[in-house]
Amino acid sequence: MSRSLGAALPADLLELLSQRDLAPLLGRGIPLVTLGADGRPHPMLCSYLELLAMSGTALRLAIAVRSRSAANLQAQGVGTFLLVEPERSVYLKCRAVGPPRVVFGTLARFELTVEDVLEDAPTEAEGPARITSGITYAPAPDLDAPWVKALLAALRAA
Repeated sequence: MSRSLGAALPADLLELLSQRDLAPLLGRGIPLVTLGADGRPHPMLCSYLELLAMSGTALRLAIAVRSRSAANLQAQGVGTFLLVEPERSVYLKCRAVGPPRVVFGTLARFELTVEDVLEDAPTEAEGPARITSGITYAPAPDLDAPWVKALLAALRAA
């Protein structure tokens, strides 16, 4: 059962999404679920490179401008990130603020407001069952790659 932590990122999640220490997060995926025009959930995988916490209540996301997820965020304005990690899962329910800005190449940068942070941790009744790893991919990107530097700069730009 998940419990609400409120409408702002707690300090540990703010630090995790700050991109101050990206190296250990490379190769880890973050599912994003948007709401399609048909009313059905639409999933996509993001990475810690594409998501930046500007504050406890403001996030930036860079995804392909022509993707279905970008269209859904523009039309419905809502999305939920799933931070699935050992020992807990966190769901960040967000709302898009204004139209996206096209940045680096064909990426759209969305400004998102955190509306609710839900934490789902195992209960005593669930016994020893635990999530043992999050979603990972390989090879992990190189922080010195030109496209990575451009993506990070696009998220941080005013």
